[in-house]
Amino acid sequence: MKRGRPSRRCWAGHSGQTGCASRTGFALLELLIVAALILILTVLYWGPRGESREHRQRTGCQQNLQAIYMALKIYADQQSGRFPAAAGAQRAEEALDALVPQYTIDTSVFVCPAGKDRPLPAGESFRNRRISYAYYMGRLDAGASEVLMSDWQVDTLSKTAGQAVFSATGQAPGNNHGKTGGNLLFTDGHADWCPPRAPGSLVFTQGVVLLNP
Repeated sequence: MKRGRPSRRCWAGHSGQTGCASRTGFALLELLIVAALILILTVLYWGPRGESREHRQRTGCQQNLQAIYMALKIYADQQSGRFPAAAGAQRAEEALDALVPQYTIDTSVFVCPAGKDRPLPAGESFRNRRISYAYYMGRLDAGASEVLMSDWQVDTLSKTAGQAVFSATGQAPGNNHGKTGGNLLFTDGHADWCPPRAPGSLVFTQGVVLLNP
């Protein structure tokens, strides 16, 4: 393989003397072109990856909630249509812990893939640990489509259209997915994406309480 030779620039002086200088550096135009190419390649490489990562996390979160629903459904079928409840519960873990290990041993589904919560020991009680999801305790498996679980919410109050459900700043509370929103799981088993502010009513009836993790 032949190596390119550095270009040389020569001149003649007024006294008849001549000289040559080697040109081994890049011209300014060449440097600008290289910098532009690096920028374009960086955007092409990282842009789609960032979007696909967020999409994967949203999808993974929905799949987690739907996997939990299967355990909730089996529990309700054996408890006359009642989903788990714990007297005096203040946190979602206290009620949902009833699912482990009899109805599921896969505790990984209780941790949002976009959140920063620590993994849970498989098949072990998480009552004194932390999960990623909020739970509407007191719901019945009665055929209606009502919100049963969700990503961590900003508070435990009912929400009307336009009120904050999830963090709009990326700061806690309610920031499993940063400032983009969160997933809602309904009593019929389907999960939907919700922006930071409620697109509709999330008011719960008497006997239902929202428990954050």
